[in-house]
Amino acid sequence: MSAETTHLQARFHGRVQGVGFRFYTIQLARGYAVSGFVRNEADGTVWLEAEGEEAEVKRFLGALREGMSAFIRQCDETYGCREPQFSGFNLG
Repeated sequence: MSAETTHLQARFHGRVQGVGFRFYTIQLARGYAVSGFVRNEADGTVWLEAEGEEAEVKRFLGALREGMSAFIRQCDETYGCREPQFSGFNLG
């Protein structure tokens, strides 16, 4: 029986491309027990998926939103539960 983990999907709007957002996200993730990926989208947003313990995922997202607050205009986020699918935190 596999344990489920919290899964976050988030889309960041604003001036989030070309400002080091993905690099910052990957560096930040090293300090949290989360795995997943971050990628630029053609519409100018940044897409992120992260998984881990619920509290850790929420702390990670909070730190990301705080650290990049000058560039984020809006963040749409969805949480769910599923079996872990990622290893490490990478560019998508």
